Amino acid sequence: MEREAGSPCYESLQKRMETQTPGRGDEGQADTSFSDSSLFAHWGQNLSPDNRRVALKMFQYYGYNGYLSDRLPLDRPIPDLRPDGCRNTTYPLSLPQVSIVFIFVNEALSVILRSIHSAINRTPSHLLKEIILVDDNSSNRLNPSCREFKKTEPASFSPSFDNIKYDTFEIEEYPLSAQGFDWELWCRYLNPPKSWWFKGNKSAPIQSPALIGCFVVDRLYFEEIGLLDEGMEVYGGENVELGIRDSGIDIGDVSDRKALRKRLQCKTFRWYLVNMYPEMRMYSDTVAYGSGQISPIMQLRRQNRTVYYTSAQQIHIGLLSPTVDDDDNKCLVDVNSRLRLIECSYAAAKRMKLHWLFTQGGPIQNRKSKRCLELIASSDNEFGYQLALQKCTGQKWFITNVLF
Repeated sequence: MEREAGSPCYESLQKRMETQTPGRGDEGQADTSFSDSSLFAHWGQNLSPDNRRVALKMFQYYGYNGYLSDRLPLDRPIPDLRPDGCRNTTYPLSLPQVSIVFIFVNEALSVILRSIHSAINRTPSHLLKEIILVDDNSSNRLNPSCREFKKTEPASFSPSFDNIKYDTFEIEEYPLSAQGFDWELWCRYLNPPKSWWFKGNKSAPIQSPALIGCFVVDRLYFEEIGLLDEGMEVYGGENVELGIRDSGIDIGDVSDRKALRKRLQCKTFRWYLVNMYPEMRMYSDTVAYGSGQISPIMQLRRQNRTVYYTSAQQIHIGLLSPTVDDDDNKCLVDVNSRLRLIECSYAAAKRMKLHWLFTQGGPIQNRKSKRCLELIASSDNEFGYQLALQKCTGQKWFITNVLF
């Protein structure tokens, strides 16, 4: 369905794009160097230069192919990618009604309209009470979620999402997964737990330690547990609760959230990790972390690599593995008087020299070899120094944050 160029909505959209498109110069002229844009890698080779220019402007504004979206039918056919168990299930007629809320910010009008059409066409009419437009974009099949509402205690449910490619608008099937986050608070998709696989029913709900912002929940239950945190303003922060914040940052007045936590008798975060998110690797044995330095010479931390010293006397360098299934944590190891970063589990299994003695303001010394981690002058290094293992000379190390 091609949008009429003379419609008020289209003209308003074009005007807004002309004034707000990123990459525009002082004279309001768009950047016409579009030949290397990722938008045209799999689409648009037959477009005229003028149309490519328009498509690129819309891509820069929306982050997806708004030009193509405006030319796709609002009721386009989409594949049914549900597991067989979902397609073949007979649902009871007496299910609770739902309100669908679309929250959108600067989305292409065609995307919003297509979402509304999809919601209406794929939701039994007796279940759909209303569609509320607040200002994002999503669609949902409601029968499975409504059925889970009816047969379980109060809970929140999120559908399994597939992907719509940003450039071609093709639908790409995603594997069934739970939703979680890593220690940098990025959203992470998790393999379903073994207990779910043992059921042999791919239509069964998957217990998930977190839910992204598109979910189904009973309105009264949602109000009872405190709705979404009004103070969590960062985009994508809805799946991470207050309290998981960097220390030293002013988080504002959280007295209401603390009172809510007390009223609901919430359990500890450790309980949550043990019982709800066992896939998350816990680093409760960390006793020092941050950048390592020999003041005032240089820092060990480079390219945002963080040093972690554990109660097991191991030194991790770099990103930490977020889940127990990952074995890519790198430990500092003395290998024949040479420093190596080796996977910690492998080094431990091979009984390598990976244990280090450290106290704040003291040396870092390998427990077995007795050699120290020190800095020596080097003309081959851009900093003028390099790390080495050698006989201890009394160099003093400091790690930014010490917990003991």
